[in-house]
Amino acid sequence: MSLGQKQRQFTRLIGLLIEYAYQQGYELTFGDAYRDPRVHGQVGEKKSYSSAVSLHKERLAVDFNLFKDGQYLTRSEDYAPLGEYWESLGGTWGGRFNDGNHFSLEHGGRK
Repeated sequence: MSLGQKQRQFTRLIGLLIEYAYQQGYELTFGDAYRDPRVHGQVGEKKSYSSAVSLHKERLAVDFNLFKDGQYLTRSEDYAPLGEYWESLGGTWGGRFNDGNHFSLEHGGRK
């Protein structure tokens, strides 16, 4: 699948995740979505590992801020219901590597 095809699939799946979150009584705001390489460096550039290989630069990752009953939730475990749903759609959930608010699609071996 081409990068463009994967980006379009990712956008569609994020829509499903957002709808699911609201059906479960959560609310979301966007955290980190697209990381402009002009600001954060090019993919593969030797700034820092996490900055260099980020799927945010490929438009294949988003971080969400999570709320329930007016409370801002910050622990990775708080995102588990959304993460498990995201994985059922074929995505990678950052809660498996202590980054619970991170939702991505694997590309080029990167999660």
